[in-house]
Amino acid sequence: MNFSFRETITATMILFAVIDIIGSIPIIVDLRHKVGHIQSEKASVVAAVIMTAFLFIGEEILNLIGIDVNSFAVAGSFVIFFLAIEMILGISLYKDDAPETASIVPLAFPLIAGAGTLTSLLSLRAEYHVENIILAIIINIIFVYLVLKSSNRIGRFLGKSGLAIIRKIFGVILLAISVKLFTSNLSMLF
Repeated sequence: MNFSFRETITATMILFAVIDIIGSIPIIVDLRHKVGHIQSEKASVVAAVIMTAFLFIGEEILNLIGIDVNSFAVAGSFVIFFLAIEMILGISLYKDDAPETASIVPLAFPLIAGAGTLTSLLSLRAEYHVENIILAIIINIIFVYLVLKSSNRIGRFLGKSGLAIIRKIFGVILLAISVKLFTSNLSMLF
């Protein structure tokens, strides 16, 4: 067993910043107003399954198409970099249609376990032990579940300016993470 408290905390913070469930509260609140009830339990479980499955079979999929984890981590650092730029500058580089319903697919997959999260998982796999990443996924899913359950109260409490400040703070953290992923994996490619 390769349990490391430091690795678990670092992986948890990375996933927390990439998932950005706090920054997604306005979207979740809007979904609640449109469709009424959000299935927090199902969305959380499906997102956890997607992330855990990708953690284990993502590398095999990459090997099947001839890409190593370090190359994917460098590419992932670019994705994380642009997500951070979106968060810091308040711009949208990636535009997606707003989901029509609050079903599992728009909530669990694009919002919680999106491209940035899956990229980050493989990038983390290149640097950390799997059991620490799984524990980080579990911690984040618990937090996601709690946020989904209380999104209306959190949104009212923080207000628009509070949510904007939190989003910018996590944007800077993501920016630093992207630089670290890029520099540590780029050297392994040569």
